[in-house]
Amino acid sequence: MSKLSVTGKELRSLGYPEGPVISVAINVALKYYKHQTKEDVLRVLKGVLDDPAAFTEDQVLGNIAKMLLPKPSVHNEVKLNETGIDFDVFGRDFIEEGAMHQMYQAAKLPVSVAGALMPDAHQGYGLPIGGVLATQNAIIPYGVGVDIGCRMCLSIFDIDPKELVQREAYFTRELNEATLFGGGKEFKVSTYHEVIDRKEFDEIGLLRGLQSRAAKQLGSSGSGNHFVEFGTVEINENNAVPGVNAGVYLGLLSHSGSRGLGANIAKHYTAIAKEKRKLPGEAANLAWFSLDEEEGIEYWLSMNLAGDYASACHHIIHEKIAKQLGREPLKMVENHHNFAWKEMHNGQEVIVHRKGATPAGKDVLGIIPGSMTAPGFIVKGKGEPASISSASHGAGRKMSRTQALNNITHHALKEILEKHNVKLIGGGLDEAPFAYKDIRQVMDAQKNLVEMVGVFYPRIVKMDGGTPKQWRSKKGEVLGE
Repeated sequence: MSKLSVTGKELRSLGYPEGPVISVAINVALKYYKHQTKEDVLRVLKGVLDDPAAFTEDQVLGNIAKMLLPKPSVHNEVKLNETGIDFDVFGRDFIEEGAMHQMYQAAKLPVSVAGALMPDAHQGYGLPIGGVLATQNAIIPYGVGVDIGCRMCLSIFDIDPKELVQREAYFTRELNEATLFGGGKEFKVSTYHEVIDRKEFDEIGLLRGLQSRAAKQLGSSGSGNHFVEFGTVEINENNAVPGVNAGVYLGLLSHSGSRGLGANIAKHYTAIAKEKRKLPGEAANLAWFSLDEEEGIEYWLSMNLAGDYASACHHIIHEKIAKQLGREPLKMVENHHNFAWKEMHNGQEVIVHRKGATPAGKDVLGIIPGSMTAPGFIVKGKGEPASISSASHGAGRKMSRTQALNNITHHALKEILEKHNVKLIGGGLDEAPFAYKDIRQVMDAQKNLVEMVGVFYPRIVKMDGGTPKQWRSKKGEVLGE
């Protein structure tokens, strides 16, 4: 007998609604009915669809039946707690009041368990950028952010970084050819990666409509503060970064996220969450899903897909450049931010949202960048409970994009690039180093959270050169986080 195969398309043709129930039904069929014919299995699943109430107590089919039953109407207005949970703040002296206020709002959510604010924090939507929030069985789309799975990726090559000066034109060409910058930009010829064949694209209606565009954007880098750059890596001591001895190396560092895929997921599910749970005033963007709810399951699956997609984009870029260099990297160090994880905190499982924050569990490696001229740092986490095992995701903005465009000149940008011997390809005044906090102050404020084990100095930096869309918000808010 051939191996059983049941697809989302076949279940939809039976009348199954869009949503996680399709994934659950497929998994049940493949696990418990793998020795039966497809016709028999589809007949069983059609029976559950026609009369789900008759199967709610069935040990095998019960979960499918319960997901097919009509959802009871609920009163959806939610009140904040009068007193919020306590949360630790790192680098309070240089965190703007708007970010503090947003964190106070998040601390009053009925589902909040623990929180922390990182030293690079600034105001965003919902949870502030640099905000960390642990919740009880709840996922907040705007606690994750718009650019789901935005991440850092560093490849360390056993190449003398002096070559960046001696062969500058060569390395510049490789950056220009390895990826694509700009909002909405797509490749004419797609690079294949297995992530584009993930079953979620078939089983979740929203994702099915995004699959084609996602394929065309695989390996691209977007706009805003995203970059791909060559630089010098200095490793402090042997064994600080496994597989890399103390010394000086050539590094390739990239920063970008899940492109249009993540942005559409965030927009779609935030709208649903805000309808499902109406929070008062400024807290409206903190609407959440329970992970027991169909929408919560669907968002969780979509978020994880977007995170894997973002990772694939980085790997494609790094593999292209490694091939051109003719070298395999000695080590790749990478980490997400703008994501949520299931973790243990104080003896209970929680959902940890890190919106613009780096995971810093015990001995976990990560990258914290500075700016286009300031160094970035390879760090090893200390697993500090006060920060919910988190650290900053960068230096953090001290000027909004509008402020930067109005106050920084091209002459000033040119001078600081020359001072630090950095070649910039693209990039705008909104991303000039003056718009960011002092990365060394930020690192000093979190010395109890991470150990610095290496330094990355930018030398050839590639960014989007277009006019930033983010700064056009009527309220002057930073968009696209």
